[in-house]
Amino acid sequence: MRTVFVFPAGERAETVASLDRHLPEQCNPWTLDGNLSIDIDDEQSGCLFSDWDPQDVAILEAAVGHHPTWAVQIDISGRIDGTAEVHHLVALLLENGGVATDDYTTHPWTLPDILSGAVIDGLRFFDFRGHHELNRGHGRS
Repeated sequence: MRTVFVFPAGERAETVASLDRHLPEQCNPWTLDGNLSIDIDDEQSGCLFSDWDPQDVAILEAAVGHHPTWAVQIDISGRIDGTAEVHHLVALLLENGGVATDDYTTHPWTLPDILSGAVIDGLRFFDFRGHHELNRGHGRS
């Protein structure tokens, strides 16, 4: 399972309403084609940041200008590539600003970063193939 966290600009209720609109007849949690599981995680009642390195949280805080208390968590099934689906959903969630993080870099990705195919530390957003190749070259997998 691969995970992306999205920290949209705006209020949580706006994000929930957007997910409800784009994924009708579902409610928190949502799914996309049974391959993406979408949930709202928060620091108060959930597990947000519980397994994050404090330095990664500080990088995120610097990118958004404050300490976020909630995020959209997207879990992607290993049965599919998922790149197109993740990019589509993240584009919807970040249309008014915010950032996304993935399992492969500590960089908080903006929508312009993602759409332009920006490369940070040798990887693009949600670049699990590139990550695998980089780690294979270093004897890790």
